[in-house]
Formats: sequence, structure tokens, C-alpha cells
Amino acid sequence: MKIGIIVFSQTENSYSVALKLKNKLIDGKNEVEVERVVLVGDVNPRTKIVEFKNEPDVSGYDFLIFGSPVHAFNLAPAMRAYLDQIPTLQDKKIACFVTKALPFNWTGGNKAIDTMKKICESKGGNVVGTEIIVWRGDIDKKIDDLTRRFSVLF
Repeated sequence: MKIGIIVFSQTENSYSVALKLKNKLIDGKNEVEVERVVLVGDVNPRTKIVEFKNEPDVSGYDFLIFGSPVHAFNLAPAMRAYLDQIPTLQDKKIACFVTKALPFNWTGGNKAIDTMKKICESKGGNVVGTEIIVWRGDIDKKIDDLTRRFSVLF
């Protein structure tokens, strides 16, 4: 099966998670590609208008994983704008993850995941897994746990 990991990452944290996911999923004999959402210029966390340099096309993938950081207690505006512009996710299995720095529940991880899930489901996607990675402590173990959980979804 062909799996697309679509990620927005400014500090490389979310991107590093995507690369580890790719390596784990390839071990499962899948065809996996990591594609980045790339912006023109910098984007403020409160920005409503986002211009893309690169908008990955999801139509060729059987399964999708979307990854993004949390910005200002919510989903990064770049990932929200990217998901909003996708015309359809009809009948695609989807997993979503976010990375964040603060360990408290009220710092936006759940809100970001809920936003991703609602957008994907509104376009016909079937969200089968979600995960929040707090960028503190044993990061490698957290990423390994996520990859193990996600690898059985597809």
C-alpha cells in the first residue's frame, strides 16, 4: 500500500517524527513518502492567510498521516490552511499527530488534534488514530511508541 506522510514543521521536530514513522512503516513492506507543506515567507501563529510554496497532492495515497506542531494553543495555521484546501479525502484512512513543547493538557494539543480530525472527516476521511508528542523527556521513546501504534493502523 502507498502511505503519504504530510508534515508541516518549522523547528524540524514534527519532521523528525515523520521520518521515524517512514522508517517503521517501510519495515512493514509499505511504499511510504514524506512530503512537506512549505510556505512562502514566515507565518505568524495568528495568521489567517497562508501562501504555499508546496502543497502535497494526497490523491495518489491509499493512507495518509498528517503531522504538525501546535502553535499558540491550536493547530499551526499552515497545516490548517493546507487541510482546508484539500478537495476530498473520501474513503481514505488517516492518522494525525502533533508535537508541542508544553506538557500541560490545556496547551493546545487536544484542540489541534480535534481541528485536524474535524477537517479530515468533513472531507470524507476516516481518522483511525491520533497522537500528541510533548517535546520533553525521552523523545525517542515517545516517537517509538507513536510509530508502534501507528504502524498497526495501516
